Amino acid sequence: MDAYLLWLLLGLALVIVELLSGTFYLLVLGVATFGAGAAAWLGSGFPVQVVTAVAVAGIGAYFVHAYRARNAAQQMAPIDAGQPASFESWVDQQAGLARVRYRGASWDARLEGDAALQPGALLYVLAAEGNTLRVTSRRPA
Repeated sequence: MDAYLLWLLLGLALVIVELLSGTFYLLVLGVATFGAGAAAWLGSGFPVQVVTAVAVAGIGAYFVHAYRARNAAQQMAPIDAGQPASFESWVDQQAGLARVRYRGASWDARLEGDAALQPGALLYVLAAEGNTLRVTSRRPA
């Protein structure tokens, strides 16, 4: 099989996977492999194909990152922000780690600010970071 066909198939696979993820970084990698495929089709050697793919991927990733950073303020607020949670117990009070009850389940939480909390105290979710909630005792504005 010709090298340009392998690059094009890899690019097509990356673009298809990108449709499932929605981050645009895989789209950049897909376009980069299309660029490498074009270099292969024009008769360039493998090192030139790789350099083409790396250059296009680097430039594309920079522009996607810059776009996302520039528009971060316009992004939708986290769906959990401002929702109430109930304090259950401390995991490590010095580090601000606790267990809270939120949406009917027990969650790990990182408390922002220092407060002496009793079980059942009302907290407010600031954000979800993976499976850990950032919470505060003050109601967010």
